[in-house]
Amino acid sequence: MAASETHDASWPGRLLESAVPSVSVLVATAIVVADMIGVGVFTSLGFQVKDIPSGFSILLLWAIGGVVALCGAFSYAELGAMFPRSSGEYNFLSRAFHPALGFMAGWVSATVGFAAPVALAAMAFGEYGRAVFPGAPSLVLAVGAVWLVTAVQLRGIRLSSSFQLISTLLKVGLIVAFLVAGFTVSSPQPVSFVPARADIGYVISGPFAIGLVFVMYAFSGWNAATYITGELHTPQRTLPRALLAGTLIVLALYVALNAVFLLAAPTDRLSGQLQVASIAGSYIFGTTGGRIVAGMICIGLVPSIAAMMWIGPRVLMTMGEDVPALSLFARRSQNGAPVYAILFQLAIANLMLFTESFEAVLDFIQFALLACSFLTVLGLFKLRVTRPELPRPYLAWGYPLTPLLFLLVTGFMMSYLFAERPLQAGLGAAAMMSGVLIYLIAHKRPGRSAATALPGAD
Repeated sequence: MAASETHDASWPGRLLESAVPSVSVLVATAIVVADMIGVGVFTSLGFQVKDIPSGFSILLLWAIGGVVALCGAFSYAELGAMFPRSSGEYNFLSRAFHPALGFMAGWVSATVGFAAPVALAAMAFGEYGRAVFPGAPSLVLAVGAVWLVTAVQLRGIRLSSSFQLISTLLKVGLIVAFLVAGFTVSSPQPVSFVPARADIGYVISGPFAIGLVFVMYAFSGWNAATYITGELHTPQRTLPRALLAGTLIVLALYVALNAVFLLAAPTDRLSGQLQVASIAGSYIFGTTGGRIVAGMICIGLVPSIAAMMWIGPRVLMTMGEDVPALSLFARRSQNGAPVYAILFQLAIANLMLFTESFEAVLDFIQFALLACSFLTVLGLFKLRVTRPELPRPYLAWGYPLTPLLFLLVTGFMMSYLFAERPLQAGLGAAAMMSGVLIYLIAHKRPGRSAATALPGAD
């Protein structure tokens, strides 16, 4: 297959995607930021300071997590600029390896990969919302948040873009206001962010390595814009900028937030606690601090849910463009919304909310999501060797060191999951294999259409 054919003619849905309103780099960056900043950064510190009582080591931990996320963003930016089509790993793995691997990643993403995080974020919204609206049932608040965001998504890309941008700016604005209040607190704690000799022992310790696993979970979402690449304005330029800018913004906010938590509240009060943001808020704002922080997190979760309800259905939509059996999900409204794909994700998210099964699902999909990212970055190396002639509008900065660092850390996280949670990791691997099996069964049918061959098969 010629390079020009790979770059243009092999996109079954590219003409359709080009007909919908384009998304600006600002909105794409907002999607990355909103998808990354969830509740993880507001809850992780309590378990980190329990074994790492050093301000410098804690901030270094979060900085390393951000650098690894940036390494992933560099790799995905090159792949996305090469193959500017929506759906993330589904598109990349199909191109780099085989359509079966792409279908596997798409299967995981389209079924539970986004629906479970949506349900988790919505449930967190319901729990924090009770502090803002005492007496309100948390499930009602959770379901209401998902349905509100879904209604916006169904109205099309223009309204979704405006809603995403405004809500994310509000989210970041509230975090910045919290940071300003925290850094100007009248009685800061005696914590030092200057490296000391003891920090060497903390950095090479087991708790530091384990802490990095949970920090990387908090940074997940750095690849969010790749799921809507086909809707971006000039994606060869917009996608790399959105991925890198969004990840850098979150890196700065995460390091600053943890610094404020450590400055505002005593370490012994934070140690082992889940609600570290509320504890820090009580020291910054007094007795109303818990409610203020709960409201801030509540407002911040809305754009997170919106981002996932936007990007998740695009995976199923793109699969519908390639696989005749899923063609229903490729249909768009006049406003550019893949209505059936959005409603499908809404149905799964609501089912998880009412059955409260999303935490169990998240446990086993974590391995699958890590494996898909690992394979995608590995595909970057493969394409550099096997397809050097392909146009590359953007080259991954620091190649091959940056993608190699990402592979090493992601590989460590996968091995950690297998060692600590073998059942959940095994179920995640089984979910991946089920996607491959479904692909193989579908492609063994006699007389199947050539359209069922996903892009990327040379």
